[in-house]
Amino acid sequence: MPGETDLGRLLASLDPQPDPREFGYAILPHGTPLPPGFQPFGLFHEDEGVTVIATAADLAASGIPALTGLARLTMMVHSSLEAVGMTAAMATALTRAGISANVVAAYHHDHIFVPWDRRDEAVAVLRGLAQGGGTTS
Repeated sequence: MPGETDLGRLLASLDPQPDPREFGYAILPHGTPLPPGFQPFGLFHEDEGVTVIATAADLAASGIPALTGLARLTMMVHSSLEAVGMTAAMATALTRAGISANVVAAYHHDHIFVPWDRRDEAVAVLRGLAQGGGTTS
């Protein structure tokens, strides 16, 4: 099923849902095996190594040093990978609130990682963006 591409409908339907677990980012050298049973949220292979995104608890239990203190917010709208402007609108709204954001776009949903202690504020900002009919000004 193809995702939504209309920016107005996308923003009006964001429905950001916070994951109750704290997340973190780590970097592993290429070729490093993941611990048995370790289930990361995401893996990104970059020239410098493999970026691992996982819950802070799983990273700690696996002994993987990580930058933690992040909340994962999932946009429940099924956005198309070809949609234009959604990421920019969300990032702009969060920037105006002074909230850092790291966006991971997957096939069905976009996920934004924000500081753990600002997660409720970030959800409110994104819900306000949706309630504003998708305006970013």
